[in-house]
Amino acid sequence: MKKTALYLFLFVLGQALPAQNAKTLVIYTIKGPSGAGMIRLFETPPSVSGLKISIEALPQADIMASKILAGEVQIGVLPVNIAAKIAASGKRIQLAAVLGNGMLSLLTSDSSIRRIEDLKGKEVVCAGQGATPEFVFRRILKAKKLNTETDVTLNFSLAYPEIAASLIAGRIKTALLPEPFATMSRAGNKSLRNVADIQKEWQALSETNKTNYPMTALVVDADYAAANPAVTKAVMESIRASSEWTIAHPREAAALVEKYNLGLRADVIEKAIPVSAYVFIPAVQARPAVEGLLKVFLEVSPQSIGGKLPAESFYYRQ
Repeated sequence: MKKTALYLFLFVLGQALPAQNAKTLVIYTIKGPSGAGMIRLFETPPSVSGLKISIEALPQADIMASKILAGEVQIGVLPVNIAAKIAASGKRIQLAAVLGNGMLSLLTSDSSIRRIEDLKGKEVVCAGQGATPEFVFRRILKAKKLNTETDVTLNFSLAYPEIAASLIAGRIKTALLPEPFATMSRAGNKSLRNVADIQKEWQALSETNKTNYPMTALVVDADYAAANPAVTKAVMESIRASSEWTIAHPREAAALVEKYNLGLRADVIEKAIPVSAYVFIPAVQARPAVEGLLKVFLEVSPQSIGGKLPAESFYYRQ
């Protein structure tokens, strides 16, 4: 009888232990180009005494967002605007670092389009509706005095892989898309060319903030990070090292991307890594660029970031 009571007590105690006391930690990234910068962690996870750390790639950002809202993610990757919207909802998450900057290309096979102003009367196929690609492009078009209601038609009917396939096949002529899909498209259709450097066009919009726009960010559960600063620091340093290694070793990184089924062929991502913008910019340093982007979201679609700029507490400090 006493043994039964003891076992019951231990079972109840075990059920009541908080999740952050577990001896395991899963770092979550997203399949596709977002995961490529973190690919070395799949081979060599961060090492912290007494803690088993692994990494998992989720299919898409909305699944990541759902898991974060459910309290299932301590450290993960999100588009910057989604991170801001989750924080605005009251969920205690923080932006720890920017991992990927802008890497959009405006490609065309239309000989009449030589600059962005030539898009008047044309259709541009875009993916990323309601996300950074759309709002960055809309802001640039506005600066060129092009109205997306009357001057330029934005078509959001295709996903990134379908846009690339359609450009290669010649079914569409002009599209805005990120790496590695831009590299894939150019490799498959030699008549495609860049109309303009979207990143430079963005930087030209500001007299004071001549930085690229951030696309993906490392986010942390604020309570977990506060309770586990050494673990958080070790993970961040490992992600920084992985990003630097990926940039320096595109062939080896590309092989791992294919090995771990991140949804990209090795030959494609190898060519794309050198022209992609993998970075590791700690939150405090990244804040001006983050706010510069979020102000555009606020202007065009306030609800997409929760109706306001994040508070200072959104930016993680080590």
